Amino acid sequence: MSVLPFPSFLDDVKEKGLKRAALEGVNEVVERITVGMNVQDIREALRGEPASRKPNPRLQPHADGFWLHMRPSYFNRSVTGLYPTFRLGWLSTYFVFFETLTGIFLMIWYTPSPEVAYANMLNIMSNVPFGQFVRDLHRLGAEAMVLIVFLHMLRTFFTGSYKKPRQFTWFTGVILLICTMFLSFSGYLLPWDQLALWAVTIGASMIEASPPPVVGTNLNLLLRGGPDIGANGLLRFYLLHVLAVPAVLFIFTGVHYYKVIIHGHSLPPAAENIGEDTAKRVPLDKRVYFIPDILTSEIMWIGVTTLILVVLVTWFFHAPLEAHADNQVTPLGTTAPWYFLWIQGALKLGDKVLWGIIFPTIVIVFLLVIPYIDVTKSRRFAHRRFALSVAFVLLSLLVFFSYMGLPEFGVKTSADSEILHEMLMEPAHNHMGTLRPIPYDQLVVGQFTTAQFETNEFGGDIGTALDSLNSELAESDLGATLLSYLSITQHLPITSFNFVPIPADATELYDGISVLAHDITQHPAEMPNAWSAVIVTQPQAGLKRVDVVIIWDEVEIEAGVPVLDENGNPVFVLDENGERIQRINGDYMYIHADSQYFPAPGA
Repeated sequence: MSVLPFPSFLDDVKEKGLKRAALEGVNEVVERITVGMNVQDIREALRGEPASRKPNPRLQPHADGFWLHMRPSYFNRSVTGLYPTFRLGWLSTYFVFFETLTGIFLMIWYTPSPEVAYANMLNIMSNVPFGQFVRDLHRLGAEAMVLIVFLHMLRTFFTGSYKKPRQFTWFTGVILLICTMFLSFSGYLLPWDQLALWAVTIGASMIEASPPPVVGTNLNLLLRGGPDIGANGLLRFYLLHVLAVPAVLFIFTGVHYYKVIIHGHSLPPAAENIGEDTAKRVPLDKRVYFIPDILTSEIMWIGVTTLILVVLVTWFFHAPLEAHADNQVTPLGTTAPWYFLWIQGALKLGDKVLWGIIFPTIVIVFLLVIPYIDVTKSRRFAHRRFALSVAFVLLSLLVFFSYMGLPEFGVKTSADSEILHEMLMEPAHNHMGTLRPIPYDQLVVGQFTTAQFETNEFGGDIGTALDSLNSELAESDLGATLLSYLSITQHLPITSFNFVPIPADATELYDGISVLAHDITQHPAEMPNAWSAVIVTQPQAGLKRVDVVIIWDEVEIEAGVPVLDENGNPVFVLDENGERIQRINGDYMYIHADSQYFPAPGA
């Protein structure tokens, strides 16, 4: 008799033996965890064998358990293949939890403050074990989640699965799509680099157009936390990203799943009679039970999807991290995230209120009410030509507007600004300026010019040509104007020009200036007779400054295009004496002795 007020494991061992008592104990634990299935049931399910116990124990976890209470215990065989669902709904749910897990890991090492956020990102990418790997997974997962949720809704529309009785299921799906997009958008700012700051600034600026002006102004201040995005704005976007938007997302995910279970997975359009919905009535001969068939299939999809993500972030994709956020420096070609490019493209058509607020609102409302507008009973493709045609038109407009949102469309940047940007730009989109990665010791202090390469091309003596250029600048108005420009605009205190040949041992500097020499010759109509100077100075120990200045003859420009005469030559702008006016533009960068710039892995 046991000394305890309840039977103990030792009593079972004494009565049944160690092996049998242990097996029965394991069996009992497994049955409690699975809410009804013992070890034998699990073994039979994994082998694909029919259940040996009656009633079927594989149904009990759905009825009495927690984890499977929102999954149907069996499916119609016609919805278990790749078509019609393409597993997009399941993959959408997978990415919700995938992003949550990777996000929690990143939260441990992140502080939402402009003073340390960028340093946290560098720490995650360099010092935290698997930090860059998890960050890449989180960023790629966010991009994939937006795409998968969009494709899931597109599939639902094309198969007519939004029709009665699933109108509200579609409604919650639209809410989930909006949450997914804003979840990704709110996370854009957290790295606190140039890409993050300006992409979010563009997106947030559209809210300011909300009518009336007092509403738009206050909504903008509420979101940004001030006139510009700073500490308050970063904190608000962080709370949106980790708290507010996920809360709404999880709530509507639960509601969405609940409605799917209530109405069942809609069958392929051709599998039902017109106007009928037989998804809930699954004949015995067409039932495919969740355990084991659907469960093992979903586990397979998880494994394959995770493998693809791991392969991509290991060899092909790396989350970008650009230079530290700076409100005073606007980078060229800044765009909103790719899933908001359609709005940015629409804004190029005109009024900010119409195309930035009213147009997107109409699109969202239209998506929400589609099931209540399209009340035709048939889900078959042949009977839905008009609806499908509308869908293809909208998809075409989406692609077109997204293309319009790219910086290449409708945005004209002068050739000199583009060249300076390409020469000196800070790391952006896994790319950086041509001169920036030149090693510190290769940046020889001195004055160099692209005229050296023109002299090489014509076989002249470089030293003689540069001496002639120095003398010409010393005696001409251009030289005085150029010195004044460098002193006043660039704050570079030099008093004369002394261009010299690029040292033979500074091969990387030579290659960088040769690229500059090539680039300025590619715009003969906009920048005729262009040449450039590269001036390297050392304002203090361990710090060098690189100035790039472009000089060219000014031409007449109309609508961003150079004006040409009847012979196809550019029309020059002349001063009161009939002399050509020369234009100057330049920029500079600082390079520290301890700095090191190199392409990101996989770039």
